[in-house]
Amino acid sequence: ERFSYGVYTGSTPSLYIWNDMNEPSVFNGPEVTMPRDALHFGDVEHRELHNAYGYYFHMATADGLVRRGEGKDRPFVLSRAFFPGSQRYGAVWTGDNTAEWEHLRVSVPMILTLGLTGMSFSGADVGGFFGNPDTELLVRWYQLGAYYPFFRAHAHHDTKRREPWLFGERNTELIKEAIHMRYMLLPYFYTLFREANATGVPVARPLWMEFPGDENTYSNDEAFMVGDSILVQGVYTERAKHASVYLPGEQSWYDLKTGAAYKGGATHKLDISDDGVPAFQRAGTIIPRKDRFRRSSTQMEHDPFTLVIALNSSKYAEGELYVDDGKSFEFKNGAHIHRRFTFSNGELTSTNIAPPGSNKFTSDCTVERIILLGLSPDAKNAVVEPANEKVDIELGPILLRGGKVSSVLTIRKPNVRIADDWTIKIL
Repeated sequence: ERFSYGVYTGSTPSLYIWNDMNEPSVFNGPEVTMPRDALHFGDVEHRELHNAYGYYFHMATADGLVRRGEGKDRPFVLSRAFFPGSQRYGAVWTGDNTAEWEHLRVSVPMILTLGLTGMSFSGADVGGFFGNPDTELLVRWYQLGAYYPFFRAHAHHDTKRREPWLFGERNTELIKEAIHMRYMLLPYFYTLFREANATGVPVARPLWMEFPGDENTYSNDEAFMVGDSILVQGVYTERAKHASVYLPGEQSWYDLKTGAAYKGGATHKLDISDDGVPAFQRAGTIIPRKDRFRRSSTQMEHDPFTLVIALNSSKYAEGELYVDDGKSFEFKNGAHIHRRFTFSNGELTSTNIAPPGSNKFTSDCTVERIILLGLSPDAKNAVVEPANEKVDIELGPILLRGGKVSSVLTIRKPNVRIADDWTIKIL
């Protein structure tokens, strides 16, 4: 009830909460937390429930926001302290890190471990909480952090100002491009969060989770998978000119920014520049994106989609897209779209995989571009069914801006809706 409009005077409908130091933290106490013999409700000593205190704190906040919104709005609550089950109530982060290269590196195994314990919605403070990152470290942290499940920059109030526009035009542009990569991949991340919500499978995954038969992945904690389709390798040293990236499996991998193909089951020594960290799409997958440049995700709601199809050696690929209203609990009542995209035998097909009765939400969003990686360059046309419309396959940019612009085979404006069944056949 403490979050109700009557009690929380002056608050607005857009109220989102950050539970900080809710272990609880007591800076000037002998144990740096609540005394162990402090009594809680029912005469329970703090020593009996210290580990679960943050969980109940998180739960009470989330439940209070749900009640404040009359059960109609999803809450957002970020918590520093957590316990098994905290994933039901919101996001967590790795705590007060430091602006050091080593803390950038260890953020990856920390987030992967949290995901394996059920805490999918986690991240690390981009730039480091304590201390002042040098410009290169800050840029590299944004470039890696854009792939964290929870992505935010944060710092202690005694550190120097570090807004992205304070480090020169070039570095501002690099940080902007990293942030745009995250926004572009939001449809893919949202689809992964639905999977995490339904199954517990984490968004950020260690390589061995996707490639359990590959022993080379077992000790690799500097790279990670985002879902089953994207592999990200951080850059963890100053002035790095090269990066060694192990790409597991027998199939190829495609550079996210150039579309260049790399052999699987091999370590590649790559030349790297300041424009990003190595990231690859796995052959055999289809990733949904939204490529328009917007100031917020709210403005992206009605934007068209891009599908990036990365074909494997059998010229096959598959992927999913999940969409709902992004704010209510109506998805539980069937108000969502859940599609499977399959490319096989030269045909891209969109089919419904939502359970029966899931027709209470629709969207007029269309697919604006279909990027075809690994397809023969001889392909020139396709036909869209059931409209029986012929479309051209032409060279187009893999990204609409930023970095090296590579041309890849593209179907532009097939004019198919994400909510419909359809097939596009390569001629």
